Amino acid sequence: MEDYLLTVKEVSKRLKTTPHYVYKLIDSGLLIGLKLGSLKVRNAEVNRFLAEMDGKDVNSMIGGIKNEC
Repeated sequence: MEDYLLTVKEVSKRLKTTPHYVYKLIDSGLLIGLKLGSLKVRNAEVNRFLAEMDGKDVNSMIGGIKNEC
């Protein structure tokens, strides 16, 4: 499958959360971002995150912040 870059806003829509929450995921190291002008995330990285975090409480891994969606 072809890999491409997503903006933080696009990732937030895909994860059904806010851009702020995506930045928290990146800051915590749970999601890997690339700084190319603005922050981007590879589509493959989003897929990896979804597969690895399936069934887990992600909030507890990043200090219990609230999902603001």
